[in-house]
Amino acid sequence: MVSHSKVAIVGAGAVGASLAYGLMFKNVCSEIMIVDINPEIVRAQILDLADAACISHTKVRGATPEEAGQADVIVITAGAKQKDGEPRTKLIERNYRVLSNVIGGMQPIRKDAVILMVANPVDILTHIACQISKLPRNQVFGSGTFLDTIRLCVELGHVFDVNPKAIHAYVLGEHGDSQMIAWDAATIGGKPLNNFPEMASLDKEAVSRTVAGKAMEIIRLKGATFYGIGACAADLVETVLLNKRMIHPVSVYVERLGVTLSMPAKIGWEGIQEVYEVPLNEEEEARLQISAKTLREIQNLY
Repeated sequence: MVSHSKVAIVGAGAVGASLAYGLMFKNVCSEIMIVDINPEIVRAQILDLADAACISHTKVRGATPEEAGQADVIVITAGAKQKDGEPRTKLIERNYRVLSNVIGGMQPIRKDAVILMVANPVDILTHIACQISKLPRNQVFGSGTFLDTIRLCVELGHVFDVNPKAIHAYVLGEHGDSQMIAWDAATIGGKPLNNFPEMASLDKEAVSRTVAGKAMEIIRLKGATFYGIGACAADLVETVLLNKRMIHPVSVYVERLGVTLSMPAKIGWEGIQEVYEVPLNEEEEARLQISAKTLREIQNLY
């Protein structure tokens, strides 16, 4: 456990609670503060999480937005949900107002705090959170395509009959419709994926659709996704607090593209320590540019 380390979770819904639960088992912070506009849901989550305290040394409590602003890591899971038939631009406008209220309520935010954005659309909201908070770009990043990349490695693990952790492959760009897979750079045990005989019969587009569509399938079956993203967010918080310098695909500002999207980045105490651009073939670069253009057109409005 990091001495006196505090994590604030803004949003006490299923994702926020799953994140808190995951962090409790990691025992990497001394205190988890949960903030929500609904005090009853905060109290309910704290009472429920308290029953797991017998196997964790982490204190969990409700907090004010001002207290959250003084945490070492601030995770924002709160955001407006898209309504049926609602244009994406309208959803972003509503989320802009939500973020303005959330971040405004936490002021003054401590200067060395790290903000992790989890709410969707995560790339755009990460950009907006950086603008509103006035924190340096490296201290504000989003969960991005980290979960998509895990889904990709799980899918490929089935194809190649290896543990997903042995696969090095990335989903890049937008966490959304225009995301793309960097197939040329993917490896297993240092061997390029393209050199495996299984690739001859692999339907890459089908894999891409499966990875991109998994969230909607889960939502169709049970109404929401929260365990996977909660686990990913907990891992990212741990990486910051312990300065683990792990490399994950997260929403960051990519200078060459002039936009915030997912690219592998080294993560530690200061948030983003370095961004690693993945070598792409001509077709993959074209797809990344399309994804960047899609996001840039919206981000430039804010």
